Amino acid sequence: MTWEGFYLFCFALGLCLSAIAFVGGFSHFHIGHMHLNHLGKAGHVHAGTGHGVNQNAVSPINGFTLVIFLCWFGGAGYLLERYGGFVVPMVLLLSTVAGIAGASVLFWFMAHVLAPHEHALTAEETATIGMVGRVSGAIRDHGTGEILFSQNGARRFAAARSENGLPIPRDTEVVVMRYEQGIAWVRRWDEVAGDFR
Repeated sequence: MTWEGFYLFCFALGLCLSAIAFVGGFSHFHIGHMHLNHLGKAGHVHAGTGHGVNQNAVSPINGFTLVIFLCWFGGAGYLLERYGGFVVPMVLLLSTVAGIAGASVLFWFMAHVLAPHEHALTAEETATIGMVGRVSGAIRDHGTGEILFSQNGARRFAAARSENGLPIPRDTEVVVMRYEQGIAWVRRWDEVAGDFR
């Protein structure tokens, strides 16, 4: 393999892994200890409380910085080798510097822009039991409907069933009594409030 081919291979590999990481941001890829989801949590970036490490610890060597290093190293090396007219060690040195520069820029962005806004949700923040919501899709007699509720500043939907099996019309305010296997079991808010009078 020529040096041009080597640099081109590094660039293509880095580009492909970047694309996989980008797609992984919209789904949930988990390759060994390398998390490819939610941009700021890639590789060994520990921005949250996961893995029991310091909340602000962000490793400069992680999946994304390695991928960006490959892209910049390969791209710069290919251009310098093909058009620069430098000797091989000089091209290797300059492309390595370019790779480190690219990875450093990305690391700075992850550590100073993305990581400070990351935090792990607590059980209280994700709990749905006791949540008050509104029926967005009528719950039929012993059937399943849908409820809409707000949690952590976001609107969420959940499949719902009536706890007593009675139908609940749309726009009725309900309380989530339990949540099992993706189904929220609800009661009308006026029934629950009446129990406390």
